[in-house]
Amino acid sequence: MQHQLTWFGHSNFMLKTEGQTLLIDPYFEGNPTCPCSSESIEDADAIFLTHDHGDHLGQALEIQEHTGARVVGVFDTVTALVDEGLPQDACVGMNIGGTVEVGGVKAHMVQAMHSSVTGVATGYILTLSDGYCIYHAGDTGIFSSMELFSKFHDIDLALLPIGGHFTMDPKQAAYACKLLKCRSVVGMHWGTFPVLEQNTDRFEEMLKGMRPDVKLLKMAPGETIEISR
Repeated sequence: MQHQLTWFGHSNFMLKTEGQTLLIDPYFEGNPTCPCSSESIEDADAIFLTHDHGDHLGQALEIQEHTGARVVGVFDTVTALVDEGLPQDACVGMNIGGTVEVGGVKAHMVQAMHSSVTGVATGYILTLSDGYCIYHAGDTGIFSSMELFSKFHDIDLALLPIGGHFTMDPKQAAYACKLLKCRSVVGMHWGTFPVLEQNTDRFEEMLKGMRPDVKLLKMAPGETIEISR
């Protein structure tokens, strides 16, 4: 089964699978690498938030309002968003270690080593209906418990921050691939601001040294790729 993954720059992804459209960290306006606006998102079934920093929360509320999407996030964060206009019946609050099912996709929330104004920073391991497994790390530094994720999940694709400064750098992200035992990887959270890594060259070099069997999928902002086992 083929699934479509679109990267809008930074950590903003859209996943289309079996008629479902899922967004993760929908940062459009203010994102200098994003080629389109949030208004271009006409349909969305669910919006996953890794944490509440503005470059990840993005336009979640605006997109939810015109699509009716459910908003999935750590309980404290989605509860706080209700005070900002998020409908109560659109909230899917959860916490680390929990799993919810959205349109046939099982979303397992995992920890991330990062800060957050409300709740805690998180990542998601998404298992699609055909078993294809995607790990979106959110903003995070490297941590040894990533190895446990590979014990419970057969990760096909890891979406990992490589920008440094606020998150893992290319060397740490390459080692994370070793811990995760993923088959392929997309680097994210790079190129958005001058302080971040500006391309994937160093990540590719580090990956070849640590996990040469992992396939690096190079994506440009706005690009859509087909993913499958």
